[in-house]
Amino acid sequence: MKIGILDQGPITKGHTPQQALQFVEELAILADQLGYSRMWMAEHHNTQWYVSTAPEILAAHLAAKTKNIRIGTGGIMMMHYSPFKMAEVFKTLAGLNPGRIDFGVGRAPGGDPVATRALAEGRSQMGMDMYDKLSTTLRLMSDRKPNSAIYDSVIASPTNIQLPEAFLLGSTGNSAIQAGKMGVGYAFAHFFSGEMHKEVFDAYRTYFEPSYFMEKPLINVTYSVTVAPTVDEAEFYAKPLDIWRLNFLKGQIGQILSPEEAADVQFSEMDKMNLQQNRNIHLVGTAVQVADRLRADQDYFGFEEVMFNLNQHGQASRLQCVQLLAKELL
Repeated sequence: MKIGILDQGPITKGHTPQQALQFVEELAILADQLGYSRMWMAEHHNTQWYVSTAPEILAAHLAAKTKNIRIGTGGIMMMHYSPFKMAEVFKTLAGLNPGRIDFGVGRAPGGDPVATRALAEGRSQMGMDMYDKLSTTLRLMSDRKPNSAIYDSVIASPTNIQLPEAFLLGSTGNSAIQAGKMGVGYAFAHFFSGEMHKEVFDAYRTYFEPSYFMEKPLINVTYSVTVAPTVDEAEFYAKPLDIWRLNFLKGQIGQILSPEEAADVQFSEMDKMNLQQNRNIHLVGTAVQVADRLRADQDYFGFEEVMFNLNQHGQASRLQCVQLLAKELL
């Protein structure tokens, strides 16, 4: 099973943004050394809790710090950017790092309405359909005219380079068929919704058409994962994420607590019920237990790759997860 990391660059309690950026780099270097296939950076705006606001910048840095792992975005929130600019940025990254760049995009804003307005300099968003925007971007990347009055007269440089692999992100299944028709990979955010359906993946494969960016259908699924040598230790490191998730469901978004602080938090009966449901989204246990679950899901749903979202409080626990999962799955 191919494995990767989708990182959000969490700024957990007691850590600085500078430390969070250093943790991202350390995670990428270790994953590269262990044989992980990909590492992607997310895009979040108007938040004090994540440093990954400019994933294309982080991708350039991480690609320079690693040797073999594919580096990319999970994803660029394309409503904020011109297809022309996205094509130029990722062709440049691909030209600098042949065969190692992934262009992952999403249709969500990656932030609240205030951030969305600020990113557009106060202007109204152009009414371009996001699937059309992705199609236009892909055509510009592959040196083809997109049949657009705006973009047919421009050239996205550098030209004639090895293109990045392209993925469309989704968390509800609505994008699966479109991803297939455009011949790009489908990246499902199980860690966000937990609602994975075999029929959605089957539809993606049915509608898939080979393209410049992907010869065969490719599905990867991202899980939130916490593993440790024992179940008790895994639960210790997982509890801050459980608390964060419960608060998120209540509309209260804050920093991830330390495990020591989290240990003192008492759950209500309703919280305990929600946590049981959350265990489908956040896999917790030993690496053997989690690997067994992932293999069973792969057998049933038929995806090719998994990625791990590792937002544990401390860097030591994040690195431990990366090491233990590699030992069990690679």
